[in-house]
Amino acid sequence: MSARNAAALVSLAVLCGFAIAGCTGFYEIPIETPIQPKMDVSGFQRVLVAGFISGGTDDVDANLETVRLLRSQLRSKSSLRVIEADPLPLVEIAADQQQKDNGNGGGSDHVALEPVAQVGSSGAPPDGQKPPDAQKPPDAQKPADAPKPAADHKPADPKASEPKIKNEKDFLKYDKIFADTAYWKKLGEEYQNPLIVTGTVLFTPHQASGFVTTNREVYDSFGRRSVIPVRTYQERKGFILQPKFVFIDGRSGAILYSENFREEILYNAQQNTPALSSYFELMDRLVPSFLSTLSAQKVRGTRVLLK
Repeated sequence: MSARNAAALVSLAVLCGFAIAGCTGFYEIPIETPIQPKMDVSGFQRVLVAGFISGGTDDVDANLETVRLLRSQLRSKSSLRVIEADPLPLVEIAADQQQKDNGNGGGSDHVALEPVAQVGSSGAPPDGQKPPDAQKPPDAQKPADAPKPAADHKPADPKASEPKIKNEKDFLKYDKIFADTAYWKKLGEEYQNPLIVTGTVLFTPHQASGFVTTNREVYDSFGRRSVIPVRTYQERKGFILQPKFVFIDGRSGAILYSENFREEILYNAQQNTPALSSYFELMDRLVPSFLSTLSAQKVRGTRVLLK
């Protein structure tokens, strides 16, 4: 029985060989495979890339650059109308909301500090002036050499009071703003209920060391060239980009979808690559995934047909 099966297989192989030999050639045809979007955005006509909570390094304004890049991509590769507006300073907005929440829970500290800032340091004012009282408005009390307010109430450098975001844990302080449906609904009403794109962007410098495989050209005694892989120990530096895209319904202020990404790039320690150039190089890898969330994408390929 096994001999008969073997003979049948050999005969089938011979027939297939004759069939292939009878073909005069082959040709390739291009094909496109559609990929459905991750979100249904049919209910929206406009999209607002509002702004991002960014941090990691001061060499790149990740909020501004991310807003510009995503808007540019959406104009050419999305059916939604892109709304032109100034990027929101979400770090400051989230910090202000956090201070208000803390103030509502413990407002006694602010009440105690306010009179101190108005009266100034202790001691009688010069020229026999009386201390200010409730009957006189504050604007009327302007002696030439009045004591200045305490330094801790008015910092000399405004940037010193700005929040600093250096890692992912620092984002936890500001994540509440994405769940503030009242804030996003109000923003959506200002722009005719669009799809709102926001989130966080962490762009940080990175250093690493280890063995790296590189290609080295070698020539033999006859001058023939060949390339061999060589493992060497190198010190490298680069950047890590970690964006989180949050899609919010401008009609209700609710979160529709969110997704996290992470990309890394490393260069030789001797190579001086600008931070902004590395940022765009890393974003180029993420843009297709971002666009696939909103609109259908097509994967192009070819098929081979025999004549």
